[in-house]
This record gives sequence, structure tokens and C-alpha cells, in this order.
Amino acid sequence: MAEPSYLRDVRASYDTVAVDYAEFVRPVFEDDVVGRAMLVAFARLVRATGGPVADVGCGPGHVTAFLHSLGLAAFGVELSPGMVAVARRDHPELTFDVGTMTDLALLDGVLGGIVAWYSVIHSPPEVLPRVFEEFYRVLAPGGHLLLGFHVGDERRRKENGYGHEMSLDLYRLPPDRLAELATRAGLTVDARLVEEPKTARAPFGCLLVRKPAAARVQG
Repeated sequence: MAEPSYLRDVRASYDTVAVDYAEFVRPVFEDDVVGRAMLVAFARLVRATGGPVADVGCGPGHVTAFLHSLGLAAFGVELSPGMVAVARRDHPELTFDVGTMTDLALLDGVLGGIVAWYSVIHSPPEVLPRVFEEFYRVLAPGGHLLLGFHVGDERRRKENGYGHEMSLDLYRLPPDRLAELATRAGLTVDARLVEEPKTARAPFGCLLVRKPAAARVQG
């Protein structure tokens, strides 16, 4: 089966900007007080239940490293080999592999947590149900999923960024739609956060969901 064109566009674009993107995003993430607080809360939940954590769409590995600093056994999965190379360079103590969120090279039920931090924003709407199904598959019962995304309901074409030409789509996503997709996949929504719009930039959104624990066997 031929690879979808959106994957080729995302890979090529992020391969091109990988080094400069890493330099740009580092201070932005350091200043993201609310986003980092959500990641801290996620880490506390996962530490209570245990299990490794996949940072899916990890880019240059800054979120993976932050999760590791919070005591999680975190590793990164990223579509762009260029981004993986930068992540391995900057965080040699951690594991980063090339992969796609619709077909993770993981066994069923092996993860205590998943973070998808501004990474589902490149998946077309018709692909998102498959993304949530894959997240459900690899999460252990009781495992947690944290999504970070741009709030809205539109597609935007990005033709340049980080000092380079790019060619890929970005999707601003309605929190209610993501919550519905998570529920349909069998996940339970625990919390959502939506930033109040302050500028022309799309507000930040965050969704925390979990895979229900297995039913107890009656004795």
C-alpha cells in the first residue's frame, strides 16, 4: 500500500527544519508554564500505575527529556529521521526511534502512558480515529494519554517556518471532537484544558484520558 501523501509531506518538512526547530522550541517549551504543569500532573498519574511512556511525535526530544526528568521511563517515536537524529544528539541517554502513530511498533498493552504533544495536529481528520485506536491498543489497562494541540476547527497550510521552506498541513482541533474520538476508541476522558485566546495565535488545548482498568474477576 502506498504511503499517504501527508506522511511524506510531514517527514520531508521536519527533516528540513530539524536543527533550527530544535533551537526554536527549546526556550518556548521552557516558558510554557501551563503545558509543563500538565505534563507534571500526567507524570504523577503514570508513576502511580507504572509502565514505560511513549512520547509520540517527539520531535527533537525536549518533551521526552522532561518526562525522563520527572522519573518516567520515557522514549520517543518520531516520523522524521532528521528529528530523531537531533534528539539522539541532544539526549544520548534516551531512546528515539523512527515510527508513525498509526502503526506503532509496540505490543498490545505495554505502555503506562502516551504523550502526543502537538503531534496529532498533522493528522487529517479521517485519520484521527485510527490514531486513537492505536493509542488504545498499546496502552495498558489504567494507562494514561495526554494530548497537547492547537484549539480551533480549520486546516492551515504551512509553507515556511524556522528559516526554511515547508509544505504540510496543520489542523486546529475542537476539544469536544477529540474527546468524542477518544471515547469511541474505548478511552475515558478525565480532564480537558483550553487556554483563553489572547492573540491571533491558536489557543492551547490539552486532553487527559485513560484506558479503563480491566474488570475485576469476581471470586
